[in-house]
Amino acid sequence: MGEKIVNSVMTFVNTKAVRALKDGIIFTLPLTMIGSIFLLLAQLPSDAINNFLASVFGENFRTPLFQVYGATFNIIALVAVIAIAYQYAKLCNHDGLMAGFLALVTFLILAPGSKTDAASGVTIGNIIDKAWGGGQGMVAAIIIGLVVGAIYSKLLDMNLTIKMPDGVPEGVSKQFAALIPAGIIFTGAMLLFILFNSMNTNFMAWIYKVLQSPLQNVTDSLPAIMFLAALAPFFWIFGIHGTTIVNGVMEGIFLANTAANQAILDSGMALTIANGAKIVTKQFWDNYIIMTGTGITIGLVVAMLFTAKAAKNKTLGKIALVPGVFNINEPVTFGLPIVMNPLIAVPYMVIPALAALITYTAISIGFMPPFSGVMAPWTTPPIISGFIVTGWQGAVVQALILAMSVVVYFPFFKKQDANDAKEEAAIHEEHLHHTEE
Repeated sequence: MGEKIVNSVMTFVNTKAVRALKDGIIFTLPLTMIGSIFLLLAQLPSDAINNFLASVFGENFRTPLFQVYGATFNIIALVAVIAIAYQYAKLCNHDGLMAGFLALVTFLILAPGSKTDAASGVTIGNIIDKAWGGGQGMVAAIIIGLVVGAIYSKLLDMNLTIKMPDGVPEGVSKQFAALIPAGIIFTGAMLLFILFNSMNTNFMAWIYKVLQSPLQNVTDSLPAIMFLAALAPFFWIFGIHGTTIVNGVMEGIFLANTAANQAILDSGMALTIANGAKIVTKQFWDNYIIMTGTGITIGLVVAMLFTAKAAKNKTLGKIALVPGVFNINEPVTFGLPIVMNPLIAVPYMVIPALAALITYTAISIGFMPPFSGVMAPWTTPPIISGFIVTGWQGAVVQALILAMSVVVYFPFFKKQDANDAKEEAAIHEEHLHHTEE
């Protein structure tokens, strides 16, 4: 049964679409991480500091900070569409960069090219609407990137290209080879534009209404996030990098939820659930569900440090502590090990689900505010990261989750440690027996 599950998961994980999506979304990471730093500086949680900065740099000191934020967060869909198509074509051994450019153009063909001002009624044409270039266009970007990457690669495999004579530089040959695929892809995009335009909408708005918005609402539910929180460690138990799988598939939605929350603030409204704020965002996942690593294993490390009897567990606890503080838990994952360990598998899956329940409840009852666009790098230690993304309330919730992880891991580790200690004693006794002989 276990082998069938592993084989099925690996088949899914190794499809070109999933690999391209997983590797492509990562390209948005520098933008969101650095952009969130500038956003944090523009929205410091202290009126005294903000007033001091305004007195030194002027009342408009936030303008350049918001400029950097807007230039990063508001183009993540554009970066994603290029990167996903790029990765797909590379997996098919074709020119990834050209596939990325074709995907970008396709995205722009399908996005609205004009906007009507609500106040004056004036329509401005020839624009790139940043609303669709950011989180609101993320699902459309994923679809376009995968489809363009697949079509481009298939057309090249079918030799539907213009082949240049020998002696023509390779760079020139590649551009001519892309002409026919580009013509076919752009024509298809134009026909889609005509279809949706005839319905008084556009492809982006339709995808957002039919797919992205429902997906954001579903993943924003408590059952969904508890399931995802348990799913990542479930894969890890079989030696499959579950966090990468869940991140690869879900990160686009998590980012879209983060962007949607920041859009509420940007519109001048309070960031509340009543105003449509999402609870489950990238920060929810990075800083609460997988803090100290998948399975929130710092609780296991603490149990090792204070109660271990087996020598290997005492040593492992010391080794795993510092990496765990910075959210790296491979030492304990493979050192204990957790992989293929049915005893530790129980708390390993249950604790992240409980963390999801605690965090979700804290936000839904109003103790902790929903997450804005401010994000902490994934290596930021807990408590600090909680304070950065939501203030002191976030730090308190993280502390509660960390305490819970210690309590839940403790009885399971004690059993594991007793087994390890017996095994060590048996090996030691056998060694003494051989020495006496």
